[in-house]
Formats: sequence, C-alpha cells, structure tokens
Amino acid sequence: MADDGFDFRPGAQIPLQGGGGQTAATNALASAAYRDGGKDTKLEAIVGANSENHPATVKPGKISLLEPNLGEAFCRAVEVRTLGAGRKPLIQSFGADPQTVVEHCLAASRIRKERDARLRLIMLVCGVLFLPGLLLWLGLFQLRKSLASGTNKRTSWIGTALLVGVAAVVAVLMFKLPFTGFLGLYLRGMVIAPALGWLLARRLCEATAADMRARWDGLLAGDGIGAKIPEAVPGNPDEKAREDLRIQLAKLTAENRSNHVFYAGPKGILGMGTRWGSWQMAEELTPTSEIAEIHPFRSWDVIRAIDTELRKLERGPLHTGGFPTAAIQHWIVTPIGEGAAEVARPTGENTDNFLIKPHEITRICNEQQFSAGNRHYLGIQYPLWDGQLVINMLVTVTVLYTTLRVDVTAHALGPVHALFSTKSAAPVVEVPKSIRFWETVERPLPLVTAEEVVRLAVRAPLTWYPPLLDYLGGKLVLPEPFGLRHVWAGSMWRHRFMADDALRTVAPVLRAVHAATFRVLEENGVDTERFTNRSSIVSGLIQEPAPRKADVYDA
Repeated sequence: MADDGFDFRPGAQIPLQGGGGQTAATNALASAAYRDGGKDTKLEAIVGANSENHPATVKPGKISLLEPNLGEAFCRAVEVRTLGAGRKPLIQSFGADPQTVVEHCLAASRIRKERDARLRLIMLVCGVLFLPGLLLWLGLFQLRKSLASGTNKRTSWIGTALLVGVAAVVAVLMFKLPFTGFLGLYLRGMVIAPALGWLLARRLCEATAADMRARWDGLLAGDGIGAKIPEAVPGNPDEKAREDLRIQLAKLTAENRSNHVFYAGPKGILGMGTRWGSWQMAEELTPTSEIAEIHPFRSWDVIRAIDTELRKLERGPLHTGGFPTAAIQHWIVTPIGEGAAEVARPTGENTDNFLIKPHEITRICNEQQFSAGNRHYLGIQYPLWDGQLVINMLVTVTVLYTTLRVDVTAHALGPVHALFSTKSAAPVVEVPKSIRFWETVERPLPLVTAEEVVRLAVRAPLTWYPPLLDYLGGKLVLPEPFGLRHVWAGSMWRHRFMADDALRTVAPVLRAVHAATFRVLEENGVDTERFTNRSSIVSGLIQEPAPRKADVYDA
C-alpha cells in the first residue's frame, strides 16, 4: 500500500457535511467527456462557455483534418492537468466532485481507444496497403474542409462539387485503364479499398457515437451509467501504473477537501466566486463600568462562539423548511496576484493530507490579523440547486488595540454554463412530403457525417502518441489556476430564484454572527451598547443587500 498521505485508509468513511445530492454540476461537467459528433460538439463552443475571470483557450493545430472535437479535447486537457506527473495544485470544486468528472474522462477515453484500435486495423488494411489512393481521397477531403471553413458559402459548394467530380472521373477511368494484370488490379483496388474502409469505419463510428450519446444524455438525466475505469484497479502489487492512477484519483478528493483557499484580488476567492457584498461592525472595547476591567479574551473565543451559533441556523423555531444543513469550515486564506499562473499549498508538520491542522488554524486566527501572512476566515457554505449554486458567507474577527472588528462577506458561485447542460440533439433535415409538398417532415440523418468518419480514421493511427496529435491537430488550453467548477461557472444573478436565495441568506447569518459576538463580549465585561447600535444600523442596511462588486471597490 502506498503511504504518501493520499491513499484510502481502513475504517469507516465519513461523508462531507453538506455534500449530499450535489450531482447536477458534477454530471454536467462529466457529460462533456462524451460529446462526440454533431454541430454542438465543436471545440470552439467551449470558448463561449468561459467564465469572465477564467477563460479557456484553443491552441490551433497545423492540419485542420486532425482537429479534436469538444469531448476529445476536454478529456485530454483534464486528464493531463489533474493526473499528469508533477501537476500543479488544483483549486477546490465546491458543489461538484472532481474525481467523478475525471473518472468519466478516463472512461470516455477508454471507449475512444477501443474504437481507435479497430480504426487503425481498418486503416492498415484498406489504407496503408493502398497508400496512393488513400492520399488521393484524403487530399480531396482536406481541400473540401478548407474550402468549407471559409465564410463564403460559394467556396463550400465548390469543394463539394470538386469532390463529386473527381470521384466520377475516377469511377469512369476504372473501366478503361491502360494497365492489365496485377498493376491494373492494384490501381482499381487503390480507389475501391479506401472507400470500402470508409464504409467499415462509418459503421464502427456510428456504434461508438450512439454509445457516447447515451452516456451523455444519461448523465444529464441523472440516471447515467457509472464510469468504468479498470485501469485504476490494481490486480496485483506489481501493477504500478494502475496503483499510481488510483492514488492520483484519491489525491483529487483529498485536495478538494482542503481547508486552504486563495484570494486572487478582483477574481475573489478561487473556487468560491467573487465577493458581492460586505458588512462590518467595528467598535471600541470599553468596560461596563469605570471600576471594572475587561476580562482578557482572544479572537478565537469569538470565532468559536460564532461557529456554535451558525450551527443552530438549521433548527429554526417554525416548521417552514428554511435553511438546509450547511457546511461550516475554518478556512485559511492566502493572497495571490490577480494574474497568478499557479498556487502553492503549504506543507510540513502543520498540514495533513492538504488540511491545515487545528492548532495552526487557532494560531493564525489569534496572531495573524495584520501585515503579511495568511488570514483566518470562518465560512458557512450552502451548496444549493443540486450543486449548481454555491453560497459562501465568510466571517473574520480582528482585534487591533481596543477596537474589535467583525467582517462578514458574501461570495456566490453560479451554475455551470448552459453548454454543459445541453442534451444531444439527433441530426435531422426537413424535406417536403412527396404529395403534399407544401408540408415538410423531419428525416433523421446519420449520427456521424462523412467528414467526421474521415477525421476519426485519420486521427486513429496517431492516438498512440497524444503529444504529436496535440501539435498537429490543436488542443484545449485550460486557464490557471485551474479548478473544474469555477472555470465554467456562469452568473447566478440572471436566475431569479438563485439570486433570491443568495440575498436571503445574508440577514440570518449576519444576525447570528452579531448575537454570538455580543454574548462573548458580555461574558467578558465589555459594554455592548455601541455594538448593538452598530448592529441595528447594519441590520437596516441588509434589508435590501443588493449585489455589488465589492472586490473592485467601484460600488
């Protein structure tokens, strides 16, 4: 058993608090792995799904016939970024399970590898043995694709007409060749064999595309087939590759549970979204009377009381639903630059499996409140709408000289972009009826077009070495620092009920924070009159907590 800190340990597995039912965002992201064939699976579509602060880009290749589609590029990029040797740290995916997404990428890649292995055999028999004919057909398809990629529709028709014309000329010459014997048979086979291989490849690609689309739609419907990755299940201790993959998948889950996050300026806390609201209560600490003294207390005492009070929010006095069970976490926040290309997680005796230990959290809360260093925040998180909306309220307490300051900030991460929630659409074409020609009907088209079959067949011999295929065909470049959830998160302010949920969370949380603070102050002999007056003012301000861009200070 590997003992590097990123392994499954014996004993009962304790589920994360508030982590149940977060499948919508996970399944939406995982469905991208199975997107093959059709207009809705072009790689360029994912560029339009970028979040404002974390855009993904497409690196163009050298040969357009080798371009990957959305599913191929997504799987390749995610697998390299999350499982590659010496990978950079990942940002947490709140409201989603990154290990499940990566497992589906591995499962989709396995299906493609099985298809490509058969395509390579077809290419060897029907293509390489008749190489001149194969090059002729590929040249025609590449010319047609280049002409069709332009904005001028006339050039697209020219490419199609040229392909049909050359095919007709070749068909006529086959019956009047000046050669006989083996050379004549080879020249005829040179034209027929690639076409026959195309027919065989099309049947194979159609079957695979139907399987991939079934998995795609099943994930979005919530009843999809689970990812099967036998390459991550070691059969014996000597299978090092499988053991390494299993440990890397376990490491994904361990890192996703880390209590260490990064604040990237106007981009907000990475993984939690930008800060849309902020409320402060800062007053002087004075004793209840002139002859009394304040009992010494620390910031951690206030934070611990707030923690206890926040856990009571799910138990309201009325049986009207209300708050679900929240995930309450003590966060250690590290500031990084807005354009930082990577992050670094702390290591050493104060960490364990990406988790900063409790004694270090307490020390940071009490001692690191000013100048350089990490800061402590107490967070209450609500993953709502089946993981599509993640609301975070963060509390930090600072004591500078005789001033106690309690800050409450609101962060919200919106739903995964609609591109990932789109189901597959069967290709159809409208044609007029034979008799009542003024009426039209939809005629189903093949799942895989002729151009797609050629693309897959040409890519198949190169899939054994993906870096070469990335160079020739292009690839998806993921933004850094990378996290599966926040990179493709949309805005929740355009969704009426999601926006209402975010706004309504503020008042109860803020009042619970203030109530816990007052209790600690009263127990330690502090006059709370100024604090209660300030709390009343803040309570009035949150009657309409409109979203603002707090991190850019333009509100």
